[in-house]
Amino acid sequence: MNVGLKEGIALAGSINKCLTEKPHDDITVVLCMPYTHLTSIYEILKNGKISVGAQNCASEPSGAFTGEVSASMVKSTGAKYVIIGHSERRTYNKGDNDLKVSLALAAGLKIIFCCGETLVEREENRHFGVIKRQIERELFNLTNEQLSNVTIAYEPVWAVGSDLSATSGQVQEMHAFIREMIIKKYGAETGNNISILYGGSCNPTNAEKIFSKPDVDGGLVGRASLKAEDFIGIIEAV
Repeated sequence: MNVGLKEGIALAGSINKCLTEKPHDDITVVLCMPYTHLTSIYEILKNGKISVGAQNCASEPSGAFTGEVSASMVKSTGAKYVIIGHSERRTYNKGDNDLKVSLALAAGLKIIFCCGETLVEREENRHFGVIKRQIERELFNLTNEQLSNVTIAYEPVWAVGSDLSATSGQVQEMHAFIREMIIKKYGAETGNNISILYGGSCNPTNAEKIFSKPDVDGGLVGRASLKAEDFIGIIEAV
C-alpha cells in the first residue's frame, strides 16, 4: 500500500519498457498490486510478457461483504494471479486461507501461496513446524492438478520489510524442507516442478546468492519492487 494509481502506472510502464528492451523469455514476471490498480495496469501490460496479480482476495464467493473483493472479481480485471497468505495478511486479518485458495482456483486464478515463521518461532526452533502446519492445513486438500497452479513463497516474517534477511543457507534449508513435503504428499514430479520463491527482503545485492541455491526458484519482492531499477536488478539475478 505505497503508491497511487498514476504512480503505479508509471512504475509498471518502466518495468515493462525494460523487459521489452531486454526480454527474459525463460522467466515469469508478475506484478501484484492493489485492487484499484488492476484494470488500468492490465491494459498496459496485456500484450507483453508481464502478468498481473492481486495482493489478496476474499474468503467468500460473493454476497453482503462490503469492502471485500472476491476471487472472481479479481479474475474479471484481467489478472491471472493472486497472493494468498502473505505474512501481513496473516497478522492483520485472520482469513481462511484454505477457502481463499479453493475460490481462487475455481475462478481460474494462479496462486502465490505465502508461508513463514516469526522471529520468536525461529528462535524457539519451531520454524519447521510452523511451515508444515500452514502448508498442510491450507494446501494439502488440493489435487496434483490444482497444485500445479500454485507457487509457494517462503517469507520469514522477521525478514519482511526489515533490514534483516535470512542467510542463503537458511533459505535453502527451508526451501528443501518444503519441496520434500510436497514430494512426500504428491510425488517427485509435482514436488520437483513446483516453484518455491524466497520472500524476505530480497534485493539486488543479495538476490544472486540466494537464487543460486538449488531449491530457490525466484523471489517474492516487496520494497525493492517500488523502484524499477532495483526490481530489474533482481530479475537479472535470476
